[in-house]
Amino acid sequence: MEGGERGISSLVAARRSLQASLEKSRTLGAALARAGPRLDEILQRLPSLEAAVRPIRADRDALAAVGGHIDRAVGPAAAVLKVFDAVHGLERSLLSDPRADLSGYLSVLKRLEEALRFLSDNCGLAVQWLDDIVEYLDDHALADSRFIEALKTSLASLKLSPYPLDGGLLAAALDKLESEFRRLLAEHTVPLPMPSDTVDAPTIAPSPIPVPVINKLRAILLRITANSRLDRCISIYVDVRGSNIRASLGSLDLEYLEITPAEFNDVQSIEGYVDKWSRHLEFAVKHLFEAELKVCIEVFERCGPRDVALSCFAEIAAQAGILAFLRFGKTVTETRKDPIKLLKLLDIFATLNRLRLDFNRLFGGKACVEIQNQTRDLIKRLIDGACEIFWELLHQVELQRQMPPPSQGSVPRLVSFVTDYCNKLLSEEYQPVLTQVLIIHRSWKQEKFRERLLTDAILDIFKALETNFETWSKSYGDTILSYLFAMNTHWHFYKNLKGTKLGKLIGEAKLKEHEQYKDYYAAIFLRESWGKLPSLLSREGLILFSGGRGKARDLVKQRLKAFNASFDEMYQKQSNWVISDKELREKICQWIVQTIVPTYRSYMQNYGPLVEQDASASKYAKYTAQSLEKMLGSLFQHKPGRTMSLNIRHSNGKLNSVMNNLSRSASTVS
Repeated sequence: MEGGERGISSLVAARRSLQASLEKSRTLGAALARAGPRLDEILQRLPSLEAAVRPIRADRDALAAVGGHIDRAVGPAAAVLKVFDAVHGLERSLLSDPRADLSGYLSVLKRLEEALRFLSDNCGLAVQWLDDIVEYLDDHALADSRFIEALKTSLASLKLSPYPLDGGLLAAALDKLESEFRRLLAEHTVPLPMPSDTVDAPTIAPSPIPVPVINKLRAILLRITANSRLDRCISIYVDVRGSNIRASLGSLDLEYLEITPAEFNDVQSIEGYVDKWSRHLEFAVKHLFEAELKVCIEVFERCGPRDVALSCFAEIAAQAGILAFLRFGKTVTETRKDPIKLLKLLDIFATLNRLRLDFNRLFGGKACVEIQNQTRDLIKRLIDGACEIFWELLHQVELQRQMPPPSQGSVPRLVSFVTDYCNKLLSEEYQPVLTQVLIIHRSWKQEKFRERLLTDAILDIFKALETNFETWSKSYGDTILSYLFAMNTHWHFYKNLKGTKLGKLIGEAKLKEHEQYKDYYAAIFLRESWGKLPSLLSREGLILFSGGRGKARDLVKQRLKAFNASFDEMYQKQSNWVISDKELREKICQWIVQTIVPTYRSYMQNYGPLVEQDASASKYAKYTAQSLEKMLGSLFQHKPGRTMSLNIRHSNGKLNSVMNNLSRSASTVS
């Protein structure tokens, strides 16, 4: 019984074991079914895997023959790979900020440059060696063809790669150096404080760049120059330093430099602008541009020839405004012609002439060709324009002869203007400049300059003015007014030319002649006008006793009536006449008073009582001696009115007024 139970237990255990084995068989079968395709793929890749694992399929003798070639090709390639590893090791340092340790950064950069030079020299050689050995393996069938093709593809890709050998590390490092160059420059460049008045301004030091900073800038430029990127640093320098000079000049109010010829309102605006221009240009050249050139040379002196610094400076000067100064001068030459413009053209020429050596030193290099060309063009325009106006002056004075003289007998404004103007041209300020301009202009025309060319021309102008005066004197319908006019003008010639350059040129004898003519016309004026009035107060026939009193009263009335009528007529007419010179006016009034008042006073004292008690006394005893003296003392006062003007004939043939107000113009040359 017991034995049967054990048998059944054994059968049950065997059944379970068989069931487990069947289950494992089914699982394994399913796994084999799934692995079938992968096995097929592996079988297909076996040839290529075999080629990769065992690419070289040559016998021992063939391999021994190619061994030396392989060693020679792999050696340079291994050296190149070693340098590539070294370049990669510099990456962290060169991507950091150079500000912390500029000298260390530059040292690392120099190592990178050396490594890249090695790679540049050897990488191509290594690739060529590898290329040769691959061709050898292919020609001698020493390796699997697929392996050979893979090698050829890799080598071709290496040859044609557009990327730099350092992966762009050098360019990134140079960019950082340029940024550091700009930072150092900007932090030590500040606008200069401009003086309120540029006249006699003290020398201004350039924006200070400490020596240690200069040394850093130079060190950066050496590395930048070594990598052919100097132009980019020059652009940075020009941008920073040029902006600085513009900011410095900005406080001088230079908006007038952009004015157009049409915007010049009158002579006075030209004068004011030209005076500013002369001061500002001289200040900019002698202080700002002079100092900036020194800084340029200090920074760039070790970066190649001196032309580098000069070229950099030329760009700064052009951007900072030197060309605007020259354009302004050209604008002045394009304004309408008039005598005051001649003086302003000479002022501009004198300024440029004073700065000639400075211009040659600062802007004389090849880099400043545009500045040189514009300067030469401006000087030619100044000389041509000044000579054209000067030689037209005589003709323009002659043209005024056809104009009527002042209706009030005063000195023509043309006379006072031209005499003052000629004195201005003969002054120490203008005569040397005008002489130099005439000499240059004659040399351009290959004509000889005579020593007395200028003075003879001015004498001709004055003689033409005297001829005008003589013509005007004869054109008055009122002879007595012509005497007043002649007296006025002769006195003006004498008084205003005595002791002047023009007076010395004319000569003392000629001036004395004008003085004598003044006295002559003063005497004849008094004699033919006011000198005739005292005779109207005749005492003839005045008998004051017995029956003659009534007859005397009638005679006194008649004579006072005639005197009053003549006095009123003459006073009314001459009240509109003018004696320009105060001294002469007071003297003539005094002579008139002395001619009339004492006679009138005596007459009234003796015969006035005959009419003063008459009902119509005021009709005859119209004036007192005091009222006559007061009236006569107020004669010949200047009154605003029409003045004569000097004109310049323009190229279009029309006459244009030299200035709207000759009084104002004359004052500008006094």
